[in-house]
Amino acid sequence: MLGVTFPSVTLGDEKQGFGRRLRDSLRRAGADARSATGIAREFNLRYHGTPVTAQAVRKWLTGKSLPSQDKIRTLALWLEVSPQWLRFGEPENKAARQHAALRQETASYRVDSGWIAKKFEALNEPHKRMVMEVVLALLRLESRH
Repeated sequence: MLGVTFPSVTLGDEKQGFGRRLRDSLRRAGADARSATGIAREFNLRYHGTPVTAQAVRKWLTGKSLPSQDKIRTLALWLEVSPQWLRFGEPENKAARQHAALRQETASYRVDSGWIAKKFEALNEPHKRMVMEVVLALLRLESRH
């Protein structure tokens, strides 16, 4: 070797860094970073896969575990940060920020109907009625145009 040394970063350091960035991003987004239950609920509203538990979120926040990449992407979209920065703490360039913003704008309109049905079924009866009233009102508005 030529005497070049590289800083060693352990997985534990990566997990701690991720937890710190996640807590900071949640605070900036106005979410209560101390409530794992609330964060899990908000995350699950945005995530199309198997819901996460408050225990899993607590492990993310305390730097004990890392979420999978698809969960990091969902967190990043929700918190309006880049997945790269959230996971690794690496700065992003302007083009990457613009691309992420564009993806976020279009992603909100591409929702799987099966996912919507599953989320709707998870609601209690009064909330289901409210959703139906809103949908019917929107459909009436659309039919006028």
